[in-house]
Amino acid sequence: MKATATIANTFGNHHDSRQRSTDCDVAIVGAGPYGLSAGTHLKAMGLDVRVYGQPMEFWATKMPEGMLLRSPRAGSNISDPKSAFTLDRYEATCDARAEGPIALKTFVEYGRWFQSQLGSSLDTSSVAQVSKEGSLFRVELQNGTTIRSRRVVVAAGIQSFQRKPRAFAHLPSSLVSHCYEGRRISDFTGRRVAVIGAGQSALESAALLHEAGADVEVIARIPALRWIGRHGWLHRLGPLSKILYSKYDVGPLGISRLVASPSIVSTIPLVVRDRVRTRAVRSAGARWLPKRLSSVKVSLDRSVRSARMRNGEAQLELSDGSERHVDHVLLGTGYDVDISRYDFISSPLMEKVRCLGRYPDLQSGFSCSVPGLHFIGATAARSFGPLLYFVAGTEFASKELAAHIRRNPIPVA
Repeated sequence: MKATATIANTFGNHHDSRQRSTDCDVAIVGAGPYGLSAGTHLKAMGLDVRVYGQPMEFWATKMPEGMLLRSPRAGSNISDPKSAFTLDRYEATCDARAEGPIALKTFVEYGRWFQSQLGSSLDTSSVAQVSKEGSLFRVELQNGTTIRSRRVVVAAGIQSFQRKPRAFAHLPSSLVSHCYEGRRISDFTGRRVAVIGAGQSALESAALLHEAGADVEVIARIPALRWIGRHGWLHRLGPLSKILYSKYDVGPLGISRLVASPSIVSTIPLVVRDRVRTRAVRSAGARWLPKRLSSVKVSLDRSVRSARMRNGEAQLELSDGSERHVDHVLLGTGYDVDISRYDFISSPLMEKVRCLGRYPDLQSGFSCSVPGLHFIGATAARSFGPLLYFVAGTEFASKELAAHIRRNPIPVA
């Protein structure tokens, strides 16, 4: 699809290294769907907001090329204050609407159109460090600029959280990679590839590799693959289906409705909340994948016990005693949220953030134990539920964040 908007002058003025230190109301770290959405909601309140990062960078450069979004259309809109800049509206500007699942390329173009149309203050510089300086936050950019902000919103996504099993720790990067590293699928044409995992990222990567001419085998621990939407008739019961499932379609029957209300999820005891979260996002593939995987070898109920390089290839020993010799291992093993992996948060500041495991412990407005510091997106999922793992969560996150800031203004020093 041809992009319809020029992205050169995005989100207002760009700040170069010659700019003097400037105070702002809110600094947002990250320019993916959550950062862009929050920026537009807060800017509409009249706040001086700065959004830092390359727009949609992770989606554009780290996700497998050619992938399709698992989320339904209703769950793929980035939230703005008036719900004016939807995916449908973007496609209308292109005089095109894709049938079936949404292509990654289309979603990236939509995200960039979203940010250019709304005119929020975007600085494409990377954030080097966030620290506390008295009552303010000190935000240092890679280009040498320093910003002092009354609030900081961390919307940095999941790029730092790749899950890489220990069995593969000794393999060089030439033999193993994570599916969120942005390797080109076409580079594996004619090569033997073992794909590890049984979730959407693993199964879709396997399909894409097979279609590109690779010799693929999926290796997964679970005894049988799971498919989202397998019981399609439950979604075709009219008003009853709306009672059973939310429009975002995150989680199975019943749980889907609960997940769609993060404010309610946040009141549930943590042990129950964790069960709801893990059940809603357990490993499964989209219903349009089985046909594409019909010719792909799938080895279930087994795991990789050890992996080593031998004669320039990866030798894998599986839990059933069998071996595999492949040219590359692709890890479709998802991610583990661990905010200590955000290298831009200074150590003294990180030590003040109270956590639930490796997630921040968040209260109203996605605020943590450090006044003025907020976390949105996947890092908020243990406090507010699994909807925050998905683009659909931008609506709740941005509205809740904006409402909290409106109710709790920080006085000008």
